[in-house]
Amino acid sequence: MIYPIVAFGDPVLKTLAKPLSANYSASELELIIANMFETMYHAHGVGLAAPQIGKSIRLFVIDSAPMLDEDEDGNPILEVPTDAPVKRAFINPQMVSETGEEWAFEEGCLSIPGIREKVTRHATIVLRYEDEQRQTHEETFTGLTARVIQHEYDHLEGVLFTDYASGLKKQLLKGKLARISKGDVDADYRMRFVGQGRR
Repeated sequence: MIYPIVAFGDPVLKTLAKPLSANYSASELELIIANMFETMYHAHGVGLAAPQIGKSIRLFVIDSAPMLDEDEDGNPILEVPTDAPVKRAFINPQMVSETGEEWAFEEGCLSIPGIREKVTRHATIVLRYEDEQRQTHEETFTGLTARVIQHEYDHLEGVLFTDYASGLKKQLLKGKLARISKGDVDADYRMRFVGQGRR
């Protein structure tokens, strides 16, 4: 099932997501994860967090393979850190550390279509998380995969990539963000807007 993606302006995107309890239904979790991957691929994304489908739980999925092949303009990536692609669901993730040289890269978000901004993030992270079998792992990620994870992790913390913009840039984006929240947006996937249901 393909979920409608929650648009900017919905309070769920600015809310700290709740952990999944140990007795959360395994079959329901499996279904949500499968549907999140399907939704992400349908919208041509590389990551999707549960708040983006209206569920305020600590869960996100990523598939960083498309980002490792080309940049946002379709050009081969030559000057950014490279790493092996990762396709995975992350349950109850906890950021252990963010280290390494910080680097800027233009990011976008399925909840904020049509807007891209440079965001500076650390090159290396250590993340503790549970897999789909609820087994705990602690793993190091680097480069673009680390960036995708940091972006999706931010969603669980109620942080959007536009929150990193400077004060002046935020003022310039204000009108565009307001239009997105009202449903005045061109996206090739279904979206859900505050007070308007889904489109």
